[in-house]
Amino acid sequence: MKKKIVVKFGGSNLKETGDIQNLLKVVRQYNRPLAIVVSAFYGITNQLLEIRRKAIYNENDIHLFTDVLLEMKEKIISHYIKDEKVKEQISVKIEQRLHDLKKQLLGVNYLGEVPQFIEDTILTHGEKLSSLIIAEILKYNGIDCKEVLPEELGLITDGEFGNATVDFGKSQKSVRKKLAADKVFIIPGFYGLSEEGRITIFGRGGSDYTAAAIANCIDAVSLDIWKDVDGFQTADPKLVKEAVTIPRLNYGEAAELAYFGAKILHPRTVEPLTEKNIPIRIFNIHKSGKKINPLTVIDSKVKISKDVVKSVTSSDDFCALQYSGPGVGIKPGLMAKITERLDNSGINIKLIFNSHTRINLFLSHADVEKAYRVLKDLTLNGVNKINITNEMATIAVVGCGMTEKPGIAARLFKSVADAGINVRTISSGASDYCTYFIVNKSSRDKAVQVIHKEFFN
Repeated sequence: MKKKIVVKFGGSNLKETGDIQNLLKVVRQYNRPLAIVVSAFYGITNQLLEIRRKAIYNENDIHLFTDVLLEMKEKIISHYIKDEKVKEQISVKIEQRLHDLKKQLLGVNYLGEVPQFIEDTILTHGEKLSSLIIAEILKYNGIDCKEVLPEELGLITDGEFGNATVDFGKSQKSVRKKLAADKVFIIPGFYGLSEEGRITIFGRGGSDYTAAAIANCIDAVSLDIWKDVDGFQTADPKLVKEAVTIPRLNYGEAAELAYFGAKILHPRTVEPLTEKNIPIRIFNIHKSGKKINPLTVIDSKVKISKDVVKSVTSSDDFCALQYSGPGVGIKPGLMAKITERLDNSGINIKLIFNSHTRINLFLSHADVEKAYRVLKDLTLNGVNKINITNEMATIAVVGCGMTEKPGIAARLFKSVADAGINVRTISSGASDYCTYFIVNKSSRDKAVQVIHKEFFN
């Protein structure tokens, strides 16, 4: 049996009604059995987040939302399928999935709150609708394919709501068996099931992680991710018009770029692939051409470029929760109390910088206010002030050999200083692949531009 390629199509490939035509063209080009993981259509997950909030207070919004969603999906089906009988059969399947969504939203309205396990279930409906519609359109166009949901696959997670991890020991055998046939399988991304059978999601953008997990389970030839951009680039082309595509990265470089703001991959995508050295190949769906040619390939190979730096990226999603006081940096047990409280509240600490008089916890925008609330009543000896600083941006410069070649840091920070940009915090050496620092948000674009000019022009 020929090994499969796992192919991932994201929401950026599913913005317009006609976009499935591009997807259909790509699937035909492969001309082999595939495991295809799909995201929700563009914008649907945000709409589900919004209706989840509204459902607590207003039942009418629930009915209006599901009616609009049904109309939207039927419009897509009508665009691709002309047989009235087939259209009717697919509409029944769509209505059933929307009925399940409506029941969950009405449950939220009845309870007056959104339990975490219900929230995870609600948010998966975008992917479930995508996989159903895409599978039906492919079948109608003569492709031998089958939709398989994660609950049918046996994709088992650790059970953590909101940010689950696949349990490969418990998933591999079942997933491999379910995807063994020589056909195309369509799988909704974003979620798996706990051992108790409850839906648990992998976090926003988690369909990349789903695809990587499936690639691990079936020992895939590669994980092919189709985007609407030209792979990883030396900088965000919206900020730097001279940015060019990076043809090769290793897993560590790609993971750091994703973590610090490059929106090509979910940061956890490389986790399931490194052990088996399964390459990630990035494509632009608008440049598919006649052959399957990747724009960026990511694998375990280490290549140090002449000037070391492969890319510069940035993120605004870093806020500082700061604890100040004489000697807070050396108080025994203080950090343990803080991190335990945050862990129990499901809040991730992205970065930590300590000094004798201040502890800086860097969190995402979505978590910082919640973190302040859960920590403000915590008794900590020596702390006399807690405050939030959020007008910051993190700049990351990434490349193999970052900590080995002399002069890289000097060039980096001289270029920033010459541009009159104040650096608030610096970290170098925490990773072999990355040096990062924090500036005021107003200096972000200029910092990226001058660094790119220094290393690439």
